[in-house]
Amino acid sequence: MKFEPTKYRLMNVGSGRIFDDAGWTLSDPEGGDPSLLRAVYENQNFNPRSNLKGLYRYADWLPIQRTLRHSHAPVTYKSKGLAKLLGMSDLYITLSGYVPKRGARMETGSFKETEAYSVCARLPRKNKRILVVQSAGNTARAFARVCSDNGIPLVVCIPSDNVADLWFRRKLHPCVKVIATPHGTDYYDAIQLGEKLCQDPRYLLEGGAKNVARRDGMGTTVLSAVESIGRIPDAYFQAVGSGTGAIAAWENAERLAADGRFGANKMRIYCVQNAPYTLMYDSWKAGTRDLVPLTADSSRRNAEIILAKVLSNRKPPYGLAGGLFDVLRASGGDFYKVNNDELIFYLLQFLHKEGYDIFPASACAVAALAKALEDGSVSKNETVMLNITGAGMIEATAKGYSLKQPDLVLSPELPAEEIIAAVNTLF
Repeated sequence: MKFEPTKYRLMNVGSGRIFDDAGWTLSDPEGGDPSLLRAVYENQNFNPRSNLKGLYRYADWLPIQRTLRHSHAPVTYKSKGLAKLLGMSDLYITLSGYVPKRGARMETGSFKETEAYSVCARLPRKNKRILVVQSAGNTARAFARVCSDNGIPLVVCIPSDNVADLWFRRKLHPCVKVIATPHGTDYYDAIQLGEKLCQDPRYLLEGGAKNVARRDGMGTTVLSAVESIGRIPDAYFQAVGSGTGAIAAWENAERLAADGRFGANKMRIYCVQNAPYTLMYDSWKAGTRDLVPLTADSSRRNAEIILAKVLSNRKPPYGLAGGLFDVLRASGGDFYKVNNDELIFYLLQFLHKEGYDIFPASACAVAALAKALEDGSVSKNETVMLNITGAGMIEATAKGYSLKQPDLVLSPELPAEEIIAAVNTLF
């Protein structure tokens, strides 16, 4: 059966203006104050599609033109081991990773696959441009795998210090190229590199949090949870680098509330960062929509220290309309920070209690949940969704893997024309 593109329009969250998507719209063409866009779907009821596989069972709430091969949806189950450790009666774990015994089969081990399968499916079938994705690690691996499997030309921009995250169980197709910034640089430098490359119209900037397909792909975690629980959770926990996943969770909770069958959206959003990289935590605790000052040197130094390297972003969608500040304020949520020692402790506790390994960022979310229970922000009998955004690397790589080495290492300080000329030689 031929897939029909999902019907939707776009809304400027700040102004409320609704308009048609030109195909890859990332901001309101009429301008105005900085704001995220939000997809407004023709089908306002949550109805998973039993005739579609993997992530695309949620196609009615994905802004996509087609479906791609090898996708998998997040899996939600009621915790026993971790719940007992924390003294909780209604803890649900939404798992995005490679843990076959739990039904989770995301080959890259990360919920970034939910973004990649949605974003790449937003591209029209006859797209001729080369997609450009900037990443601190997991996003790069996910997009590289999805584009390789589906023959979609891609340039990944990533800091050299994060290249160890580019592990793959199968060799990548030559349509995927990796461009690294030099050692000692951070995610923001990778962002700059990609933006300069996209000054050439041959390249198409993926758009990060501004891309509605990225957020709605990530928001399938909440759809998975509500399918299992039967209602919107009371609280949601996630570690954040940009906060995009938490924003996406709130947006889908709003859609579910509008459906009317899953309760009101009273889901408090709780985020966590890995200290000392606490840009958004510090800004939230200061009570300001504007990000507190963070120098490039401090950002790079802090990014080197933290174990959850993917949680380092000095240009997050925090203060604009519809961004993380608005989500935390609207939901009545809060921010936590955990250090490396706390991260390691809960990483090991989770492995012991739930029986599989999780990524460092996910361990931060577990630690934040423990802190929220301790300070009374969350009660032990509330229904809580814990978003485990990456897991199962041990099993995913048990039969071997290879690291994808950069095709080029380029400084983001280079002129755009030199960056473009260098990358053009790869295609």
